Amino acid sequence: MIKTAKFGGSSLSDAGQFQKVAAIVRGDPARRFVVVSAPGKRFSGDDKITDLLYRCAALAGRREDFSAPFGQIRDRYLSIERDLGLEQAHMGPALDEIEAALRTGRASRDFVASRGEYLCARLMGAYLGAPMVDAAQLIRFKEDGTLDMERTACYCAPLKDLPLAVIPGFYGTMPDGSIRTFSRGGSDITGAIIARAVGASEYENWTDVDGFMMADPRIVPEARVMHAVSYTELRELSYMGASVLHEESIFPVREARIPIHVRNTNHPEAGGTWIVNEGTLMKEHRHGLVAGISGRKGFTMITLTKENLHKQVGFGYGLLKILDRHDISFESMPCGIDNLTVVLNDADIKGKMDQLYHEIRTELKPDTVEIASSIALIATVGHGMARTLGVAARLFTALSEAGVSSRIIDQSPKEMNLIVGVDQRDFETAVRAIYRAFCQ
Repeated sequence: MIKTAKFGGSSLSDAGQFQKVAAIVRGDPARRFVVVSAPGKRFSGDDKITDLLYRCAALAGRREDFSAPFGQIRDRYLSIERDLGLEQAHMGPALDEIEAALRTGRASRDFVASRGEYLCARLMGAYLGAPMVDAAQLIRFKEDGTLDMERTACYCAPLKDLPLAVIPGFYGTMPDGSIRTFSRGGSDITGAIIARAVGASEYENWTDVDGFMMADPRIVPEARVMHAVSYTELRELSYMGASVLHEESIFPVREARIPIHVRNTNHPEAGGTWIVNEGTLMKEHRHGLVAGISGRKGFTMITLTKENLHKQVGFGYGLLKILDRHDISFESMPCGIDNLTVVLNDADIKGKMDQLYHEIRTELKPDTVEIASSIALIATVGHGMARTLGVAARLFTALSEAGVSSRIIDQSPKEMNLIVGVDQRDFETAVRAIYRAFCQ
């Protein structure tokens, strides 16, 4: 059995957290490949190392003094090195090289940002007595900046011969040898890539929570941890606003059918959340009807009414052409015999509404156009919903009893995702009502 274990920034914020990570790694010989993020915040108001590095890169690019943020970076790494007794990690000389690259203008923004993970991996490797294998030697990008999984798999093959290795997350190498980073949170992606490349049986993602919550705990304080969620459910919940793993980290392990186990570095005995394929979910992990509930505010509904609309060939296509012309995507498009509604993200239509209204009126010639703003969308997600009668009735009864009126209803063809639109002022009340109807 092989496990790839990725540890986030909160798990590596100081020497005490390093000690917790080392105990977790040493507690299971199957944890052979350790992927690390840059140190995160130690307390509220603290700075993440990656944020400080981006600040240094921006100041250096403008030829301004970056000594203050770089001093914070230096102090953090040197304090971890000192507190762990790791003189052999040679943080001082490594930091000097990065500072020199910044001062001479030789350092790209991506290179500077990647040094947070690089230095952290050096420290963790020294503390575990394991080799640090630079991600620049493993993760390969194509000329267009997309991941070259085939070449990456080749470069990762020698890892399998190592009993234990530490790998920095977040970055890789372009064909010309330059460093390229993933988007923020990209260490999750590195962990997934390594897990797939070494044929791991499990990808552990260690963070500072006991797992994914079934609803936002700021809205539902009693929300329980999801015991398990499928890859598909996770994408649905993430899209609708749930704070979960970096979306791109799902694909490498999903294709290889490697389960992800989200766990808490500060509470390793907690069960965490399993992210698995649908078949495994049904047979082993899911004990409830709903996986979770998530939602977002900030939408606008445009409803077009036209007699016998269902017989108007090309009407919907005409609306989509108008949206495409303005580079606007839609969230949902339910329709009836005489009406069609499109739900748009407010951020996408900012400054464009008057022109949209004019073009819809001019080109489509609907009988009426109604615009409703301040809409929130709430998704109730779960594979179990498809096999259970009365789900919609249960949901709308809960909303009715809470005094919430639904403005729009949209259910996916697979009946895994039921979305309702409500007035933004009712958003929190609606989420609590749905949670209590299905999850208590």
